[in-house]
Amino acid sequence: MAKDTTVHEDGIVAEELGKEDAVDRETQSATVASSFRTRDHDVIRKWAEDRGGAPAMVEGTGEGVLRIEFRDDSGRLEDVDWDAFFATFDESDVDFLYQERTSDGSVSRFHKFVRD
Repeated sequence: MAKDTTVHEDGIVAEELGKEDAVDRETQSATVASSFRTRDHDVIRKWAEDRGGAPAMVEGTGEGVLRIEFRDDSGRLEDVDWDAFFATFDESDVDFLYQERTSDGSVSRFHKFVRD
């Protein structure tokens, strides 16, 4: 994905999927580097796959410590399928916080799982 400095009120991924209502912007105003929060499985999966990410869990912790793994990551991550990932995600009652672009328009991989 090339640099893009277009401001998307509800995020590029949500707009592409027609799921604007499934995403909340976490920043006060819409900017290129806005962050978003969602529980929508389609939005999370598309965001991850657009960046070469795959669902994973941290090895040795049992089920429950979720990650999105990028193939250039190194560490103790265990690949899991999306169904297992989302089953744990739903049971964990967390939200997915993510950024689509950095302030210069580059693709961002920033994300984390958060609780209210």
